[in-house]
Amino acid sequence: MSSHVIALDQGTTSTRAIVFDASGSPVASAQREHEQIFPRAGRVEHDASEIWTNVQWVLAQALDNAGLEASQIAALGITNQRETVVVWDRHTGAPVHHALVWQDTRTQPAVDRLISARGVDAFADQTGLPLATYFSASKLAWLLDHVEGARAAAEAGDLLFGTPDSWVVWNLTGGADGGIHVTDVTNASRTLLMDLRTLDWSDELLEVWGVPRAMLPEIRSSSEVVGEVAVGELTGIPIAGILGDQQAATFGQTAFDASESKNTYGTGNFLLVGTGTELVRSRAGLITTVAYRCGDEPARYALEGSIAVTGSLVQWLRDNLGIIRSSEEVESLAATVDDNGGAYFVPAFSGLFAPYWRPDARGALVGLTRYVTKGHIARAALEATAFQTRDVIEAVQADSGHTLDELRVDGGMTRNDALMQFQADILGIPVVRPEVVETTALGAAYAAGLAVGVWRDRDELRTHWKEGARFEPKMDADERARRYRQWKKAVTKSIDWVDEDARILMGTTE
Repeated sequence: MSSHVIALDQGTTSTRAIVFDASGSPVASAQREHEQIFPRAGRVEHDASEIWTNVQWVLAQALDNAGLEASQIAALGITNQRETVVVWDRHTGAPVHHALVWQDTRTQPAVDRLISARGVDAFADQTGLPLATYFSASKLAWLLDHVEGARAAAEAGDLLFGTPDSWVVWNLTGGADGGIHVTDVTNASRTLLMDLRTLDWSDELLEVWGVPRAMLPEIRSSSEVVGEVAVGELTGIPIAGILGDQQAATFGQTAFDASESKNTYGTGNFLLVGTGTELVRSRAGLITTVAYRCGDEPARYALEGSIAVTGSLVQWLRDNLGIIRSSEEVESLAATVDDNGGAYFVPAFSGLFAPYWRPDARGALVGLTRYVTKGHIARAALEATAFQTRDVIEAVQADSGHTLDELRVDGGMTRNDALMQFQADILGIPVVRPEVVETTALGAAYAAGLAVGVWRDRDELRTHWKEGARFEPKMDADERARRYRQWKKAVTKSIDWVDEDARILMGTTE
C-alpha cells in the first residue's frame, strides 16, 4: 500500500490540497483563494461552483507538485469550513443560490423571534448549541423561504443540502451521475439539526426549522471509507476521512483524549478541549460539539470556544482599509511601534461569539487619539486575537476548574512570532507551536490514513507530533492584568450596538 495521503482543506477564504507522507510531513501543496461576496452589511456568501472548480485544480496541482501518480495515494481526507450552507439541485448539480457562509447574520431577526419564544438555550440539551445565526439551520431555512421555488423543490426531493464537505464529496463521487450524499458527525453537530446522543438528525428540530429530511446527507463517522473519487486525476482513490476544520486541527494536534486541547488561528480562532465520551455542558459560554468518531467506536466530544474574527481582521486591514498590501505585512507594520498606543480593536463584525454570544455587538476601535498611527492599529488588530483567546480560555477554566499548563497552537497566524509572544504574555503560560502548523489538513490526512491502514492507531500518530517553537511569557503580571482590564472595557463598548435603527441601515429587517 502507498504511504502517501492527500488532504483537501476547503476553508473560508481558500481551498488547498496537501500531500503527506507516512511520517505526517507535508510533501507538496497547492492553494487557491475564492471570492468573498458581501451583498450588503451582515451578508457573506461564496460561489459553491467556484469552490468546486478550485477543488479540482488544487488536487491535481498538489499531486503534480509532489511528482506522484494517483496509484501512489492511499486515500483522500477532507476538511472544511463548518456551518456554511450549500443547497443544490440533485439532478443538475447547480446550486440554487450562493452558499451562505457561517459569518452571515441575515437570519438574526428569525433567530431573535425563536429566542423570544423559547429561550437561547432551547435546543442546547439536544445539540450542544445556543440559538445563533452562526449555525446552519437558520441559513438553510432562509434559502428555502427566500429562493423562488426552493421549498417546493425540496419537499419534492429535488434539492440537497450540505456543508462544504457534502458538496465536495457529492461532486467528487460523480455529482448528478451517482454522487454520494454524506457528511460526518463533526459537521452534522454544527447544524442545529443533529441530536448529540443519537448522532442522527432530530425530527423535532427538522420540524422547528421546516427542513425536509430527504434533502439531508447521511451522517457517517469521521474516519471510514465513504466512497471513491470518480472524477479527475484521483479517480479510484478512497475518500476515507471527513472532519470539520476545527475538529480536524484537533486531530492533527493528536489531542485525542479528555482534557487535551488546541487553539487554531485562522479566519477565526477556535479552542477545543476534549471531554472523551462524556457530553459536558458549559456554564461559561462554550458550546458542546462532537470532536471525532473513528469507525464504529463511540463518538468523542469536546467543549469549544468559537471566535468569529481573527485572521479575517487582518484581511480586512488589507482589503477594506488598504493599510497593508499582503497579510504577511501586518507583523512588520505592527513592529514599527512599541505598543498599541492605547488603542483596542474589538472585531465584532458578526457579533461576539464565545464566551459572550452577543449578536447585538459590532466592531469597535476605541481609545483613539491623534497619537495613534496605522502601526498601532495593526498591533491592536493582532492583540485582539490574543485577548479573545484569553476570554475563551478563562471560560474553559471556569467550566473545568483547572488551569492550562500550556497552550498548543496551530494555523496560519501562528507563523507570526510577535503574535505568539504576545499570546504567551497575555495568558501567562507557554504557547507551543508544532513543526507542522497546518494541522487542519494533517488531521484530515490522519483520519483518512487510519481508515485504510496507513497508520496503525492513534498512538502511532502521537509519535509524529514534534514541538516547533515555544514562547514563554515575559510580561509583568501587573501589566498583563492592566491590559486585559482595558480589553474587557473595550468589549463593553461594542455591545448593545444593533437596534432597530442599525438593522434598517444594514438591511437586516424583515
